[in-house]
Amino acid sequence: MNMKRSFFDRLSGNTTADDTFDSFDDEMSVPTTPGRKETRSRASETTVRPAPLDDDLAEMEGQLPVDVHQTGSDLIIRAFVAGVRPDELSISISRDRVEIGGSRMEREQVSGPDYFTRELFWGSFTRAIMLPQEVDVEASSASAKDGLLTIILPKLDKARQTKLRVKAG
Repeated sequence: MNMKRSFFDRLSGNTTADDTFDSFDDEMSVPTTPGRKETRSRASETTVRPAPLDDDLAEMEGQLPVDVHQTGSDLIIRAFVAGVRPDELSISISRDRVEIGGSRMEREQVSGPDYFTRELFWGSFTRAIMLPQEVDVEASSASAKDGLLTIILPKLDKARQTKLRVKAG
């Protein structure tokens, strides 16, 4: 009995003699890009060259990936902003939220069919980050070095108390 191997068996390279699972490919067909004829053999999966991106995608705004962590006294935000000059970044800080915005422009224009792989994001981006605790807005700082933006936000110490003296008037 010649049964197709399941999608997961092919993905993991499993070879079992007694498969009872149906193939994922039985219900789904692989869409191809119009104007391009590509065949895929089941015996040897080939890498498909991705279709060129539409111009509509270039108009979309990207979301900046970030890392946020804390030390004993600070919250620290890091983001890769390679290709963006520091004066082109916009950073807004409130006590419980940080918003980072900017734009990364492509330096040379390459036509869509000339691309083999296109993974870099070009265009405007923003990211709003809700902070886990309140920060001191005035004492915050930001720096960019080697394409890495680092924002240091000192935590507000809510337990700190001070005594006020009442002046006689």
